[in-house]
Amino acid sequence: METASNSPEPIAPGEPPLHLHIPEHHGKPGQHADFSYFRLPPAGGFERPDIDVPARDTHPLANALIRVLDDDRAVGEWDPKLDPEFLRRGLRAMLLTRAYDDRMYRAQRQGKTSFYMKCTGEEAIGVAQAMALDPDDMLFPTYRQQGLLITRGYPLLDMMCQCYSNKRDPLKGRQLPVLYSSREKSFFSLSGNLGTQFPQAVGWAMASAYKGERNIAAGWIGEGSTAEPDFHHALTFAAVYRAPVVLNVVNNQWAISSHQEVAGGEEATFAARAVGFGLACLRVDGNDFLAVYAATKWAADRARANHGATLIELFTYRAGSHSTSDDPTRYRPEDEPRTWPLGDPIERLSTHLIALGEWSSERHLALDEELTTLVRDTNREAESYGTLDQGPNYSAATMFEDVYKEMPWHLRRQRQELGA
Repeated sequence: METASNSPEPIAPGEPPLHLHIPEHHGKPGQHADFSYFRLPPAGGFERPDIDVPARDTHPLANALIRVLDDDRAVGEWDPKLDPEFLRRGLRAMLLTRAYDDRMYRAQRQGKTSFYMKCTGEEAIGVAQAMALDPDDMLFPTYRQQGLLITRGYPLLDMMCQCYSNKRDPLKGRQLPVLYSSREKSFFSLSGNLGTQFPQAVGWAMASAYKGERNIAAGWIGEGSTAEPDFHHALTFAAVYRAPVVLNVVNNQWAISSHQEVAGGEEATFAARAVGFGLACLRVDGNDFLAVYAATKWAADRARANHGATLIELFTYRAGSHSTSDDPTRYRPEDEPRTWPLGDPIERLSTHLIALGEWSSERHLALDEELTTLVRDTNREAESYGTLDQGPNYSAATMFEDVYKEMPWHLRRQRQELGA
């Protein structure tokens, strides 16, 4: 009686064996940065479709890169033609976000908080998108969009106290640092579990439409999180029900220590993920304030007019470390942040305003110093209420609060057993 064999069939002469392709980053530690994988299209080179076009008409833009700023000029159909005062407000918010990041990063290094994540090089995303959305549109951010809160006027003091988990922490010490939450600013609680923001944003948007309201939702994830099931679930529901939502993939080239190629960016853009779902899509220069604003406004107007969701890939670069627990020099060339082809979003907007005759290097330096002083003074006040390493902190009894409108008997008993 013959039995089946598990031995592989021999390879015929001249036939190659199977092998896997393992994506490799072009530049390694100790080498110079290599951006040969990136082709920079000219600014102003793509048409701006009407907001009511069928989603398929936007699909060529998945392989484009919408850019407005050409050195110091704004060009093309995507130029939103914003007032200089509006641009100055955007520049101020970006500078304030960077100053806040720098101060809190130092605080973590001094042991005053356990953890921090900067958005250096990505400030145009949070700021320009906050300015393009309505104040009551619901935001479902990931952990590098502190510019959303800062632009909406959330107090820096409250953000700092949350990072310090001190007695003025509005979240009572229950969240990790940088995982902010603000109902009054329509800023949904951040989650350390990646990808959750997308289905939550789609669900909230569906509820808003179901109730006949006018507010849309927006969600953010990094390019690495597009591998999560949450991403695909969200796109399915957004497409089927034409949910009024803007879904943003922040492609900052790095998911912790793995390059965007490992997440699938080598074979296709992340904006192209929308094509298979029949969603509208845009791919945008994430370091171009004007382009980010214009694309977000287009997607928001489309959603509010009941034409469905849009997936936006924001092509940018994480100039700093992933977090304070990370050393990027161990996995990428040291000169990568300095040689990123799309430059620094703050410098680019400042240069544009100077070219318009609406700004100057002296005014820029003065504003930077003013905001640095503001952040330093606010931080001094925040530290007066305590820090994570020194306290005082909230009582353990507060863990039983804010779950039910009226605390049930079993939680009261547990709190008594705790002795609180």
